[in-house]
Amino acid sequence: MMEAMVSEAILQNVIYKRKKGLLQPTHGRRKPIYQAVSASLPTGDSVGAAYLHCIKDGTNIDPACGTAGFLVSSAEFIWERYEAEMTSKQWAHFAGEMFTGFDMDRTMLRLSAMNLMLHSITEPRIEYVDSVSKQNKISSTYDIILANPPFTGTVDAEGINDNLKKVCNTKKTELLFVALFLRMLRKGGRCSCIVPDGVLFGTTKAHKALRKELVENHQLQAVISMPSGVFKPYAGVSTAVLVFTKTGAGGTDKVWFYDMKADGYSLDDKRSPIDANDIPDIIARFHNPAGEADRKPTEQSFFVDKSAIVQNDYDLSINRYKEIVYEKVVCDPPEVLMNRLDRLNTEIASKMKELRGLIGG
Repeated sequence: MMEAMVSEAILQNVIYKRKKGLLQPTHGRRKPIYQAVSASLPTGDSVGAAYLHCIKDGTNIDPACGTAGFLVSSAEFIWERYEAEMTSKQWAHFAGEMFTGFDMDRTMLRLSAMNLMLHSITEPRIEYVDSVSKQNKISSTYDIILANPPFTGTVDAEGINDNLKKVCNTKKTELLFVALFLRMLRKGGRCSCIVPDGVLFGTTKAHKALRKELVENHQLQAVISMPSGVFKPYAGVSTAVLVFTKTGAGGTDKVWFYDMKADGYSLDDKRSPIDANDIPDIIARFHNPAGEADRKPTEQSFFVDKSAIVQNDYDLSINRYKEIVYEKVVCDPPEVLMNRLDRLNTEIASKMKELRGLIGG
């Protein structure tokens, strides 16, 4: 109760200052995972065009927004890339209709609204919505989805929207949300979302049905596997980023895989800054697919043909396709090793005899 009152007071203060012009927008440093997901969505001119469309009249949603980290990351991307060329009409759209967030925690909704207002989005659409329930009937509406939906949760089967069950008949939230993203995107809309590793290789009918839907009926572009410590100290689960475009007519010819090993922070509970960071390499390689064409499965990133994915029952785990090169270890022949042991034993016996003489044994 006290937490809700405090967040409400902070929010009202932010609203007052924004109206009075006393608050300037903030553009802080992105968290590494937000950076990786938001940067993995754009690739070349096609997605730059998608963002330009979003500025003009498009929309961006996070159906499990939490504190609106991904919505803020999208806003910062637009600020950095297009601030100088945006018109007053586009700024008005940016400040209001462009960004939408749903959540079921009212405290998070207050924090989301405050966070967006601090980033010049004065009238965001932040609503209390159970996204996977029958309450949410939104379909084919949004241009971009960046999201980190709930992991390992289940929902009441009676409340799940029937059209999500058609894609994957399950109660697992991590599957239902990906099906939801496909439904809420317009054709040509793009999504970059974080999922637990189980989504990539789960063997249930629902897991396989969802992966088949992505590969066969839409364009799955990338699977970026992340180490298990990126969400510590809150969770230690291994995760991955899925990047896909809703087409309704297929389009997956090959999928790009990347094995991320570090994000610039230690993978323990402290999450201290370190030098190792794969995120800049991920962004650079994702933007240069031609340079990835000849890379081998023994390398950190590579393409996998759709046919290979189909043959492996739509398994999207990088370990299914990654090849490990083992270095050949050359050992001396057994006779040489035995002779070496004999010499060592002789030396030990000599030293023992010398030691006994010293102690008068």
